[in-house]
Amino acid sequence: MRKVNEREVEWTLGRQSPSRKFERSGKKLSEALGRDPKSLDLNKRHPFDVEIQRVPPGSASCPYHAHSAQWEFYHVISGQGTVRHCDGKERIKEGDAFLFKPTEAHQIINDGVQDLILCVVADNPLGEVWYYPDSNKWTVNVPEYRIMRSEPLDYYDGEE
Repeated sequence: MRKVNEREVEWTLGRQSPSRKFERSGKKLSEALGRDPKSLDLNKRHPFDVEIQRVPPGSASCPYHAHSAQWEFYHVISGQGTVRHCDGKERIKEGDAFLFKPTEAHQIINDGVQDLILCVVADNPLGEVWYYPDSNKWTVNVPEYRIMRSEPLDYYDGEE
């Protein structure tokens, strides 16, 4: 058995846009437990990923997006905010739990006054693709093997 204590795992900055419209930090619990996200071996990659996420006031965790194959489960540990999803927007607060299945676009926004802390659990499908409806972009994430047609774009292109 592998074990870690969340309090001993360091916060690492995830993505941060130039204007800080998008910003989040994370405690990558799965990686602290030995997950290798680039491995194609599920014994090393793990079938799911667990992260404690922190979104500061005034920021969104990332642009509005949908996954082609990935499921994401969220549990609000503290704080409050808004979830943007395909049916509109909904308030979230401490204790709320919610789930996005593949193809359901979503975005977590901290419009509160304190950090929004979430536990996020996602499966790790190989060959996952993301779509960003606001900017009409696609991201393909295939570990160690990538074929691209067209010029690469900046992650925040068309988002800010």
